[in-house]
Amino acid sequence: MSERIYIRPTGFVDAPFGHDGKVARLAGGLLWFSSVEIVSEGAAELAPVEGIEVRLDALGDQARAVWANLTSPRAPLTLGDRTIRLDQPQVMGILNVTPDSFSDGGRFDDTEAAVAAGHAMAAAGAALIDVGGESTRPGAKPVWEGDEIGKVVPVVRRLAASGTAVSVDTRKAAVMEAAIVAGAGLVNDVSALTWDPHAPEILARTGCPVVLMHHLGDPETMQDNPRYDRPVLFEVYDWLAARIEAAVASGIARERIIVDPGFGFGKTLQHNLQLMNGLAIFHGLGCPVMLGASRKRAIGALSNEAPADRRLAGSLTLALKGAEQGAQLLRVHDVPETLQALRVWRGLRDAALTPS
Repeated sequence: MSERIYIRPTGFVDAPFGHDGKVARLAGGLLWFSSVEIVSEGAAELAPVEGIEVRLDALGDQARAVWANLTSPRAPLTLGDRTIRLDQPQVMGILNVTPDSFSDGGRFDDTEAAVAAGHAMAAAGAALIDVGGESTRPGAKPVWEGDEIGKVVPVVRRLAASGTAVSVDTRKAAVMEAAIVAGAGLVNDVSALTWDPHAPEILARTGCPVVLMHHLGDPETMQDNPRYDRPVLFEVYDWLAARIEAAVASGIARERIIVDPGFGFGKTLQHNLQLMNGLAIFHGLGCPVMLGASRKRAIGALSNEAPADRRLAGSLTLALKGAEQGAQLLRVHDVPETLQALRVWRGLRDAALTPS
């Protein structure tokens, strides 16, 4: 098998006007780029978008397929009666109904409190609410699926009944199925369907979209000196590509798959920063990209070990960095603040994209 070719969009421009043939649109979104970094056979080169077809022809079918992925629009997500457009960054609100979440200390380990919080995030503008009943913070231990269902399903049912788009954050097939029946329209699996062998069948049968997230090891051990044999950007890319193919082989439609590079899941600070700087490369997989960097430990490491509840500014910085590289979904704790930042960012984009 030939070595994989990676293409990372770079050279972003404010607007495409006056640059016909010199820029390309990233994944049908609000960003245009004028050049790419091509990595193959251990060598890297910068190539302009102008005339890129000649270079792609020289590189072959794999490069042409990656280019098509980079420049093809992403289909909207359909979650029951709700449609979530992916031609712009959308916010997914985090709702942990656990007693040991790293970020909120069990504030929502109660159905009424959790439902109220979910409604508040939706009212603030979150496109969907991600309900989780098992902490996957570093060092966390697994939760019995019966307990997880008991925590998650009542909240999912109440939120979905009110018209709120809901996803469920779980690794377990039984929890997925129970949550889907209760009204969840998306599954967010931090194990990328490697934890429970019955999970792919449920997703294929129900047609429920799924987030496949990269991880290295289990939550209990993932931060015990994580190491990669190759640059982390390429190892994570290849791993996600393999998980996409496994999901498709199990009957899950490719257009129902979202990828997440797994910020903080089996990564050092340097790994996380490299992933953020190269995030646009993951559009080459042809799936929407989700970023979950909110309140993560890397922010504290860069800010005098600030605790989780004092990482808002860092979380906003990473969210905007994700938006600037075309991430379609931003999974965050601080919904109103993130949406305000994105609205200002969107105002800047709209101004740039309005011909004067």
